[in-house]
Amino acid sequence: MKKTKGSSPLGIRVIARAVAVMDALRQHPDGLSLGEIAKLVDLPRSTVQRIVNALDDEGMVMAASATEGIKLGPRLTLLAASAKFDMADFCRPALVKLAKETGETIDLSVWNHDKIVFVDHLPGTHRLRAVSAVGISFPVHCCAPGKAMLAALPDEELDKFRGRIKLAKMTENTIVSWDKLSRELDSIRKSGIAYDHEEYSQGISAVGIALSSPAELAAISIPVPTVRFSPNERKLTALLAETCGQLQRRLQYKPDAS
Repeated sequence: MKKTKGSSPLGIRVIARAVAVMDALRQHPDGLSLGEIAKLVDLPRSTVQRIVNALDDEGMVMAASATEGIKLGPRLTLLAASAKFDMADFCRPALVKLAKETGETIDLSVWNHDKIVFVDHLPGTHRLRAVSAVGISFPVHCCAPGKAMLAALPDEELDKFRGRIKLAKMTENTIVSWDKLSRELDSIRKSGIAYDHEEYSQGISAVGIALSSPAELAAISIPVPTVRFSPNERKLTALLAETCGQLQRRLQYKPDAS
């Protein structure tokens, strides 16, 4: 986001500190004392007092009890109710950039009822390219974005999924054993990167990385004809990892209060 005309480093720092205070209160819904906030955001108590007073004037914070402590205020509820987050809109600029850098098809998918559904799709520029479309669903166990999201599931949710889903065989390379798939998911958790080597469709390989937000689980993937994927796998993986890393940091944004 570009700075507006007249913005100053001091003004930006004040906003960042105020957000840091509110984020600390978000993590402690029962409230915190000024001293506790100061310790969490690493600011002098006097500075925190001024920030809290300003936030209180705007309804952003309120007293946690009749005697002490501060917690988030009612105005934030109104702001949250008016905020709308769409993963496709959030990721779109990064997807366009990645498509230009690679020349390949770029897909964004989300977890939906034990399948993945594509919510954005940028076709590659090569005559021979992978083709999909927004709204198409894939089984999760045999495609790169699906495996990336499976690996990102909490253990309890993964156990429930494992108990109700049969691993259908799509090609000769499809993993149909939960023991084997579990070992691959362990590897994906360590690297953060999932691959599909002709497991869903013969002749198509892909790399995928999951994105987690408070709202949903998603993944970005690059499906490529295997003949072109194999010699470019390292480059495509590096570009995807850089893109997803930047997006994930924004999804988990924590302001610098210094």
